[in-house]
Amino acid sequence: MLRRPSQTVEDIENTVLEIFKDVRVKGDSAVKKYTDLFDGVNLNTITVSKKEINESVAMIPSDLKESIQIARNNITRFHEAQRTEKVELQTMEGVSCWQEKRPIQKVGLYIPGGSAPLFSTVLMLAVPAVLAGCEEIVLCTPPDPEGKINPVILYTAQLCGIKNIYKVGGIQAVAAMTFGTETIPAVYKIFGPGNQFVTVAKQLATKYGVAIDMPAGPSELLVYADNTANPAFVASDLLSQAEHGPDSQVIFVTNSEELMDRVSKETEEQLKILPRAKIARKAIDNSKAILVEDSESALHIINEYGPEHFIVSAIDEDYFAENIQNAGSVFIGAYTPESAGDYASGTNHTLPTNGYAKQYSGLNLDSFMKSITFQKITKKGLKKLGPAVELMAAAEGLQAHKNAVTIRLNEIFENE
Repeated sequence: MLRRPSQTVEDIENTVLEIFKDVRVKGDSAVKKYTDLFDGVNLNTITVSKKEINESVAMIPSDLKESIQIARNNITRFHEAQRTEKVELQTMEGVSCWQEKRPIQKVGLYIPGGSAPLFSTVLMLAVPAVLAGCEEIVLCTPPDPEGKINPVILYTAQLCGIKNIYKVGGIQAVAAMTFGTETIPAVYKIFGPGNQFVTVAKQLATKYGVAIDMPAGPSELLVYADNTANPAFVASDLLSQAEHGPDSQVIFVTNSEELMDRVSKETEEQLKILPRAKIARKAIDNSKAILVEDSESALHIINEYGPEHFIVSAIDEDYFAENIQNAGSVFIGAYTPESAGDYASGTNHTLPTNGYAKQYSGLNLDSFMKSITFQKITKKGLKKLGPAVELMAAAEGLQAHKNAVTIRLNEIFENE
C-alpha cells in the first residue's frame, strides 16, 4: 500500500556508472556530450559568464526580487540560529576534551531545472553554505534548449554570493562534481534534490569518496486530515506536490469517508485550471487515499511511510506533532501550506524522500560543517588515565598502543 512509484537503484545504476566512467576519463567533452543528449543543446562553454549574470539580474521584476529577499532573510535567520558553540569539558583532572565545527571546504550545489527551474533551491542550499563558511561553492544547473539558465536562478545565486555557476544538469553534473573536469572543480560533498537519476547518481558518487547530503527526490507529500479540515485546502496541498513531476507521489490519509470524497472531487476541479495538469495527473495516478479508523492507525501508517513532507490538519494536531517519528518536515494546521516551507518560512526544503526520513535529517547548517574533536592531557592527567589505557590496550593485544602510554609514564616518574 505504501510502495513508492520510483525506480530502484538497480534499474538506473548501469546508466549512471556508464556516464560516470565517461566523464571521469573525458571531462568537459563528456559533460557536453550528455548535455546535448539529455538537454538538447550543444554548448561551447559550460561556465556561466558574469555578463549573463548581470543581464539576468536586470530582467527580474522588483516585486519578485523583494519576495526572494524576504525568503532569504527568513532562511538566513533560521539557519543562523542553528549555530552551536564550542563544547568543552574536563572529563577527569588533567584530561581536557573539546569539539569544534569547521566548514566543509568544497561543496557542490545541484539545482534542478527542467520544466520548473527551482530558484528557491538556490536559497535553501546557498544560504547555509555561505553561513557555514565553505571556501569553494560550485553550483550546477541544467540549461534550457537555448543554452541559457533561468534568469531567476542566476539572480538568486548572485544574491547569495555564488560565483562559480555551470550549465550542467543530470547525472553528468553529479559526475563532474565527483571527479572534477577541466572546468568544473571536484568537491567534497554534493547537495540538492533531483529526479530519480540524479538521486541514484548522488548515491553512487559516495563510492568515489564524495559525501552527499541525503537521497532527495522525487518529491512526495502525505496529508492527514479529519472532518474539521477544508477539502479545498487539502486538495491544493496534494496538487502542489503532484505538479513537481510525474514521478512525484502524494498520499491522503483520513478517518472521514465523507472528507475523502469531497477532497477527491475538489482535486479534480482544481486540476482543470492547473497549467501543469498533465504532470500532476500522472503523479496523482501514482498516489493513494487511505481511510483509517482512528488517529493511532493513521500515525502508524505515517511513521511507516516516512514522508518527505507531512501536513496535519486535524483537531488532534498536537497528538501528531508530538508523536511523529519519521518525517522530513512537518506542517501543522489549516493555514500552514507546504508551499510556505518550500519558499519562505525559513525552514529548509531539501529533505529526505523515499522513506529515508527514517534515517536522515533535512538540510541544515550542520550539513555544511563537520565536527572535530580535540584533547589535551597534562602529566597529572596521564598519571591518572594512563594505567587504564595500558590495561585496555594489553587486553586487546595492541602492545604498541600500551607502549605509547608506558614510555611517557616512565619519563614522568623518572623526573619526579
